[in-house]
Amino acid sequence: MRIAAISDIHGNLDALDAVLADIARRDVDVTVNLGDIVSGHLQPRATAARLMGLGLPTIRGNHERQLLGDPARMGVSDAFARAQLLPEQLDWIAALPATLRLHKDVLLVHGTPTSDLVYFLDSVTPQGSRAATPQEVAERAGAADAALILCGHTHVPRQVRLADGRLIVNPGSVGLQAYDDDHGYPHVMENGTPHARYAIAEQGADGAWTAQLHAVKYDWDKAARLALANGRPDWVVPLRTGFVGPADVA
Repeated sequence: MRIAAISDIHGNLDALDAVLADIARRDVDVTVNLGDIVSGHLQPRATAARLMGLGLPTIRGNHERQLLGDPARMGVSDAFARAQLLPEQLDWIAALPATLRLHKDVLLVHGTPTSDLVYFLDSVTPQGSRAATPQEVAERAGAADAALILCGHTHVPRQVRLADGRLIVNPGSVGLQAYDDDHGYPHVMENGTPHARYAIAEQGADGAWTAQLHAVKYDWDKAARLALANGRPDWVVPLRTGFVGPADVA
């Protein structure tokens, strides 16, 4: 079985279309969507329409939860998306599960099996962000009974195989390759190139899972111009370079 995993699109329809076209050339059985789908100052309505038409197995991320919450506490990315989405698109988002078991061996989560905010394969310290240790990853995986756990949230493509054989894979972000945040401690997450990211996980004849991380070219200058036109100059450098620009907030 071959599974393509996409995550953290953030309304970047051009990046999504490029990734879906690349996936179509690679003979996968199913594509799954791990959340943070529309929030951001790009094309939330068109992105939701594209994905609703595809009917992919999809879970919600923290941004889906937030954009349906209290408007007084809503961040600017969520508020922009909320204002653009149609009622039927909001209903679609409201119906998304927090986690999903694709089959007995495969679990889809956004952050970890128990939180959409906790980083799975990265850790935040007073010194910033770093790759999580195997022990940290194992603690976050807990007793989740799945040979393959697909996660998102951090925007950083990474995979870790635990001592018990479980494989945890973060495909990275389709739509935004750098951001900064102050959850836990102030930190940045940067991929260093603007390419859209996704992953393909494959189960071998022996039942073991492996994964490959993919990076795809698209017109990131066009995406940066759209973000600027929609009032997010702080997204321009992240979209064009994969590094955090001044005062960037995802």
